[in-house]
Amino acid sequence: MRIAIKATPQQKEEWLSKQISTAIELIWVETNVPDADAYFDLSFEEYGSAFPDITHKTVFANAVIKASEELPLNFSRINAWNGFLQRDVIEVVLKDQLAKQILETIGFKYQEVPDIPGMIAPRTISMIINEAYFALGDEVSSKKDIDIAMKLGTNYPYGPFEWSEKIGLHNIYRLLKKLGETDNRYWVAPALEQELKTIA
Repeated sequence: MRIAIKATPQQKEEWLSKQISTAIELIWVETNVPDADAYFDLSFEEYGSAFPDITHKTVFANAVIKASEELPLNFSRINAWNGFLQRDVIEVVLKDQLAKQILETIGFKYQEVPDIPGMIAPRTISMIINEAYFALGDEVSSKKDIDIAMKLGTNYPYGPFEWSEKIGLHNIYRLLKKLGETDNRYWVAPALEQELKTIA
């Protein structure tokens, strides 16, 4: 099976850290789109669709924020935010049985999740990061100490500010804004918005 993948360097590193079937030929896409059995557009949220002309084969898009109704019919959603692709089990929203077969052939362990913006883990992590920014804005503690407290207290691999750096604060912001359209629990912390302005 030939798999064409468009990815950032970080995503490529995380993909290569996984145990992939030796029967899979990986083609890392730079500019020209090769013929393949399936396509993974891991940089979809960062740069837009890398495979807009692929309409009759399965495309897995890193579409954490957009639900399936906002994507082409042949697109399945995959959580490929930095830090998530290297996990043992990846979150997906699959369009059909063929998408399942492709993941199983590759050797990916996956969990199907509800077709909602943010899926499960990104939504949860984004909310934790947002709460950490509320605490920072209220001068409860420093970024470093909040990160240490969360890692020691919850056994998380990263603290909320470490997560935000790894994922990209702009991704967190965009997801929170999307979720905040229907639920005020996701309103963005002023300190997060302020920091985003300084790095934009």
